[in-house]
Amino acid sequence: MPDRAPHGPADEAEQTPGQATGGPCLVFDDRLTGYDFGAAHPMAPVRVDLTMVLAGELGVLDHLEVVGAEPATDEELFTVHTPVYVEKVRKLSVHPTHADPSVGLGTEDNPVFGGMHDASALIAGATLEAVRRVWTGQNTHAVNVSGGLHHAMPGSASGFCIYNDLGVGIAWLLAQGAQKIVYLDVDAHHGDGVQAMFYDDPRVLTISIHEGPQSLFPGTGWSTETGAEGAEGTAVNVPLPPGTSDAGWLRAFHAVVPDVIREFGPEIIISQHGCDSHMDDPLTNLMLSVDGQRASYLAIRDLAREVCGGRWVATGGGGYAVTEVVPRAWTHLLGIVAEHDVDPEAATSQGWRDHVERLRGVRAPQRMTDGRSASFRSWEMGYDPASWLDRNILAARTDTFPLLGLDPHL
Repeated sequence: MPDRAPHGPADEAEQTPGQATGGPCLVFDDRLTGYDFGAAHPMAPVRVDLTMVLAGELGVLDHLEVVGAEPATDEELFTVHTPVYVEKVRKLSVHPTHADPSVGLGTEDNPVFGGMHDASALIAGATLEAVRRVWTGQNTHAVNVSGGLHHAMPGSASGFCIYNDLGVGIAWLLAQGAQKIVYLDVDAHHGDGVQAMFYDDPRVLTISIHEGPQSLFPGTGWSTETGAEGAEGTAVNVPLPPGTSDAGWLRAFHAVVPDVIREFGPEIIISQHGCDSHMDDPLTNLMLSVDGQRASYLAIRDLAREVCGGRWVATGGGGYAVTEVVPRAWTHLLGIVAEHDVDPEAATSQGWRDHVERLRGVRAPQRMTDGRSASFRSWEMGYDPASWLDRNILAARTDTFPLLGLDPHL
């Protein structure tokens, strides 16, 4: 188990980022699958199990140091959540037949379940452990696929998210003296909770590329959301039209994300990899393939190598095509974090297919690819004013680039 002491971030001495002495790591514990809203809920914990089995069968886990986690303490949760809210989560965890819709608990999205506080705090603790290991140099990269609960707000649950593990990790970094943190969210849904928590903090650049708010929960993430007074330019939003596929998504990503990250110059990148942008996802309207998602993971790793010495913490997030998409997408993510990339043309293992059949009663995907190309037309090749996608890309550049000292037209 990790050696993190049971005290809050504010009690620790400030640290500068350390030189990595170990390789990449995965923070995982079987207890992390206890975050379970019930059999009828889209956020099925079996997706984590299926990911771990596939990654193990393909040899990916052999290239990751696998470490455990402890639940985040109340003091650590209080860095981003109100004590009143945490206490309500704790009480309802003991009485799961009750509800408190005023804080988003007991709703259709966030049904109360027994042990909810402990399961949610453990996910926060796992992301915190990943962040700590990378910041101190214990590991080069770290990943927590059970994390990425980006919708949770300071005083309420939202969008299947009870505690905001990403916010807890970022707050810990700030308490260590971090001056420039990038949070990069590629989930189909806007990373609204993390943005809200750090909207007025110029030390945290939040970037979210997502399906536009006119067609998808949570209804935020317009390009005009650019940061509060004193932190102008440190929220970057790239809303995409419904139906955007690999080529358009990657065009938008590369037209905005590398430039703003390079200009900001972070000490560490924390990324959220919800794979609900896939064309088979039942809750969203984007049309990416596993191949396009894999390309985004590679691009983020390259940026971390280029701008912050490789310091990169990745988490999971959304993803509701539980068998068809999530295990393959996140196995690719694990392989890329491990510096042991999985060949898209590789076959899925027979052992994993049998496991899927036993658990889900369906035929599993046969290959690690959807057979799609990850090619795209770069922004430098020209802007099409008739394209909804291009108009959104230009809006994102126009609204944020000047605030960061960049020319949106170059």
